[in-house]
Amino acid sequence: MTASRHITACRFCGGALAIPFCDLGATPLANSYVDPAQAGEPDPVFPLNAVVCESCFLVQLDHIVDAAAIFTEYAYFSSFSTGWMTHARDFATAAATRFGLGPDSFVVEVASNDGYLLRNFVAAGIPCLGVEPAANVAAVAEAAGVPTRIAFFGRAEAEAIVAERGHADLIVANNVLAHVPDVNDFVAGLAILAGPHGLVSIEAPHLLALIDQVQFDTIYHEHYAYWSLHAMRQVLEAHELSVRDVAVLPTHGTSLRVLASRGGMASWANSGLDAVRAAEAAAGVAQPLLYQGFAPRVRAVLDGFRAHLRGQRIAAYGAAAKGNTFLNAARVTAADILMVADRNPAKQGRLLPGSRIPIVSPEALIAARPDEVLILPWNIAAEVANELNELQAGGTKLLVAVPRLREVP
Repeated sequence: MTASRHITACRFCGGALAIPFCDLGATPLANSYVDPAQAGEPDPVFPLNAVVCESCFLVQLDHIVDAAAIFTEYAYFSSFSTGWMTHARDFATAAATRFGLGPDSFVVEVASNDGYLLRNFVAAGIPCLGVEPAANVAAVAEAAGVPTRIAFFGRAEAEAIVAERGHADLIVANNVLAHVPDVNDFVAGLAILAGPHGLVSIEAPHLLALIDQVQFDTIYHEHYAYWSLHAMRQVLEAHELSVRDVAVLPTHGTSLRVLASRGGMASWANSGLDAVRAAEAAAGVAQPLLYQGFAPRVRAVLDGFRAHLRGQRIAAYGAAAKGNTFLNAARVTAADILMVADRNPAKQGRLLPGSRIPIVSPEALIAARPDEVLILPWNIAAEVANELNELQAGGTKLLVAVPRLREVP
């Protein structure tokens, strides 16, 4: 049985979790899709409440669900997003040039998923290794020719890799920093694996965008923390990693790519770092007021969507975790939304957790001809709209609900 525990002290610094941010109530795990044979059984639910440390201002959940229950068998495959695959290919190409990577280099990605990124390094002849806790996802990476260790990353795993292969020249940690319950163990592992000369590249959705764009649907149990540069720098520096450069990316509704190392690269231009630090200071990222006004804005989005539900034949697209957060926070059920389409065959034929909306193929959604389609992964709305252009041409409206309900052109 899945376990959770309530925490009252910051998982990084031990400070008091005294500043409220966003309480979404008790909800099921966002990626716990339901077999129709178990449709009559209730979903296990856990508190979903994000709070803020009054010392380091790290935003985090005050209940931690056992990571093994979430990540050992995982439903998310990175390669199903065309846009994300392009992002990964572009990063790999640029990194090889910028950091001088070649056949004598060693690249490691932690939380490497289905090999979506490392397959580019394999193709370029650059030795690499993935570390992925979900055995079902790691198997897909191995089948694609990406060597992968099935493990949770931390100090012990980093030491094992160094003993076998030596330090890494580049460690990539894309969209994983939010997913680790023991952030000190994880970042210490990054520092160990990097050694004195390696570079760490971390991508994470930016907390300022979450607040500014009311991206509350990115809050779910597998995201234990939500990152500002202010908080991330403190964690990295506690483990002897210094931030060298920061880039602002459009991915996932605005992300930061933070480059860090234990030494060297002192001559790097850091205008990106300076700009993000200035933006966070202007927003008041180290002040309680920034966080305390978020919950009423979330409630306004949810109430607005509930009011819109009356009378339309609405379907949805994207059986993604953020969509499940949104639907469960809005108390939506299969009586409100006909179906949700997803390209991932592993999800098709199952039900969304909580709402119990059936998951179908995109072809089945198109055949149903609903009045409206709510695109739940708003961060790839343009990509989805292109896939559903036949529906849109026939008069179906495509909508997103975050940060406000609007039609996708």
